[in-house]
Amino acid sequence: MLLNWTVMILYNYFSAMFVGPGYVPLGWTPEKSQDCMYLQYCKVCQSYKAPRSHHCRKCNRCVMKMDHHCPWINNCCGYQNHASFTLFLLLAPLGCIHASFIFVMTMYTQLYNRISFGWSSVKIDMSAAKRDPRPIIPFGLSAFAASLFALGLALGTTIAVGMLFIIQMKVILTNKTSIESWIEEKAKDRIQYYQTGETFIFPYDMGSKWKNFKQVFTWSGIPEGDGLDWPVRDGCHQYSLTIEQLKQKADKRVRSVRYRAVEDYSGVCCPVTKGVKTFFTTPCTEEPRIALSKGDLILATRGLKHWMYGEKILDSAADGGIRERGWFPRKCVEKCQYDSETDQPEDGEKKNR
Repeated sequence: MLLNWTVMILYNYFSAMFVGPGYVPLGWTPEKSQDCMYLQYCKVCQSYKAPRSHHCRKCNRCVMKMDHHCPWINNCCGYQNHASFTLFLLLAPLGCIHASFIFVMTMYTQLYNRISFGWSSVKIDMSAAKRDPRPIIPFGLSAFAASLFALGLALGTTIAVGMLFIIQMKVILTNKTSIESWIEEKAKDRIQYYQTGETFIFPYDMGSKWKNFKQVFTWSGIPEGDGLDWPVRDGCHQYSLTIEQLKQKADKRVRSVRYRAVEDYSGVCCPVTKGVKTFFTTPCTEEPRIALSKGDLILATRGLKHWMYGEKILDSAADGGIRERGWFPRKCVEKCQYDSETDQPEDGEKKNR
């Protein structure tokens, strides 16, 4: 049974790694040209982003139904390998639970006849086993230490990977991805902020957990659909989610604040010269840092107490240049003062947006 766990774990692990999530074809455009207005354009892949797809900086491609980029499989979790990745998250804790049971019973049976209790002390004799017949595999002090260490690893893996499995199953049973769950949360925040009165309905929820489950897990191992077109619930259409993304992108531009760099920043993860608090509160994320020179302009879209995230304003951006986005220390920038009233959007304009 333990060998069966091992084989199934490795099979699903390498399937998730080498099969990959599936990528949007380079230069892809929708069949109807008028549908392009509902989609975002990826300058790196030179194609439109299909519904539910997102560009991954690590893979440098637009990934179909992207959930996240996993460093443990060195690949994205998406349309084609979502089932294999989730099965790996299920089987790994089950195998570790089985291994933990073996370790516990081994230490219990080996120590049972070695422990002697006194009035004020407990003695463990690890020199030899007081059993008849003698065990086939000697169980000394080193074996006990190795078993105890392996038990700790097995229990830690069970807890950590088991929590990831629960998170994945929650999004699968609603036919979402982790990114789409975040988009839905931002949609509620946008509607509440602008008080538009609209209601956002996630278009890909089939209405029952079993139907959502079958969208990912199939007997053939091949997920439903082609990764580009998706079945939607009544009252929605294929581009309901992408339209919401465009609205959030426009809202992001409205809410962004312009800053000017007053200090140079090299782009290192933990800058020593920017203060102790900046050093120890560096964002724990794979998102990049951007180097700043004094006088650079940045559009900040979000931030922490000592760090901010934004996009550097480049002269070549209008010509289709590469966008520089990432984190930078708040200490290195100061907020720009608007040159005139026309530069600052009015409250009425923001409400209309």
